[in-house]
Amino acid sequence: MTLTNELAPSPPAGPAGMHRRHLGELLRNQARLARQSVTDERMRIARELHDVVAHGMSVVTVQAGFGALVIDDDPQEARAALVAIETMGRQSLAEMRRLLGVLREEERSEGPELAPVPGLADLDPLVERTAGAGVRVELAISGQPRALPPGIDLSAYRIVQEALTNVVKHAAADSARVTLCYGPDELSIEVADDGVGCPEAGGPHLGHGLVGMRERVHLYGGAFHAAPLPGHGFRVTATLPTTEHPV
Repeated sequence: MTLTNELAPSPPAGPAGMHRRHLGELLRNQARLARQSVTDERMRIARELHDVVAHGMSVVTVQAGFGALVIDDDPQEARAALVAIETMGRQSLAEMRRLLGVLREEERSEGPELAPVPGLADLDPLVERTAGAGVRVELAISGQPRALPPGIDLSAYRIVQEALTNVVKHAAADSARVTLCYGPDELSIEVADDGVGCPEAGGPHLGHGLVGMRERVHLYGGAFHAAPLPGHGFRVTATLPTTEHPV
C-alpha cells in the first residue's frame, strides 16, 4: 500500500528565499510609511483648516453681533462692522482656496484669488483684526528679528493666531499681550490675556485649538504650555527652534 502525504509548500530556501522575504518586508515598510505620510498630511491640513475657519468665524461673529447692537443708534459703526466682516470673509476664502489648491495638487500661482502663506510679518493685520473684535492687543518683540524657515514662520503665526482666537471666543478679555523673543537658536512666543481664564484644556471648545498648537510645536521639537494665570487670565507659551528640522 502506498501512502501519499499532501504537504504545504515550504518557503524557498537559500538566497532566493531570503531575497523574497527581504522584498516582502521592504514592501510592507513602504506601505506603512505611505499610510503614515497620508495621516500626517491630513493632520497638517486639518490644523490649517481649523486655524483659518476658527479665526475667521470668530471675528465675523463678534463683528456681526456688534453691528446688530449699534445699527439703530450708530449706523456708521454698524457699517464699519460690515466692512470688517467683508474683509475677513475675503481673507478666509483666499486662504481656503490656497488649501484646496494643495489638496487638488494644483500648481500655486500668485494672483488675487490665492492667499500667500502667512507668517510673522503678518502679525500687525492680525492684531488689528483682533482689536476690531473687541480685544486690545499689545505686540512686544525682543532680540534680533530675522527671517525664519517657512514652516517655522507659518507655525509661529498660527500659534499666535489661534491663541488670540481663543481670547476672542472664550476669555471675555479686554486686552492681550503677544510677546516674541528671538534667541540665538530659538523663538519664544507668549500670549497672555486678562480675561476669566478658560475651561479645561481638554474641553470640547478649546481642545482642538490647543491640540493643534501643541502639535505644531512638537513637530519641530519645541516646547508648549498653556494654563490659567493666578487670579484671572490665561497664558500660552511656545518655544520653537529656528532651524527647520521636523521630528
